[in-house]
Amino acid sequence: MESIGLIELRSVARGIKVCDAMVKKAPVKLMEARTVCPGKYIVLVRGDVASVEESIQEGLKIGAELVVDDLFLPQVHDQVIPAMEACTEVAGLDSLGIVETFSVASSIVSADTAVKAARVDLIELRLANGLGGKSFYTLTGDIAEVEAAMEAGVKNLLESGTLVAKEIIPAPHADLNFKLL
Repeated sequence: MESIGLIELRSVARGIKVCDAMVKKAPVKLMEARTVCPGKYIVLVRGDVASVEESIQEGLKIGAELVVDDLFLPQVHDQVIPAMEACTEVAGLDSLGIVETFSVASSIVSADTAVKAARVDLIELRLANGLGGKSFYTLTGDIAEVEAAMEAGVKNLLESGTLVAKEIIPAPHADLNFKLL
């Protein structure tokens, strides 16, 4: 299983420096390095556990006081990376679950927890792109599985105060099916 790591900073300039240091420190694949609203910068890498951990540690050291949030997922679920890259293949929508968060890191952790907790398909994991710094993910499956996945996924969001909203649509209209898949 692959690992992913993310550092979110409140400075674009420091974010670019952190990105450079992270990819130089260990053999990781740079998935994202970009600005997010409101004026923050994210660096997202993937690779083997040791490389990602080493890269994140270097990024945290360089980012120092400008780090807003970070994450290290040593065994990310195999649906998470394709959902972040918007290349998942889902046959159709049974029930639809939507979870919206205040931060990039919390959304990734929540989505990973959700798909590990129940038999659901992760459709998309949108990371702060055009969302004012917020993130969201969508998943589908049998209604009971979607409910179980969402319950597990939002537990830590409730504790950290990073949950914006969550919704379940038991039988989405066919037009919504077309727009989401």
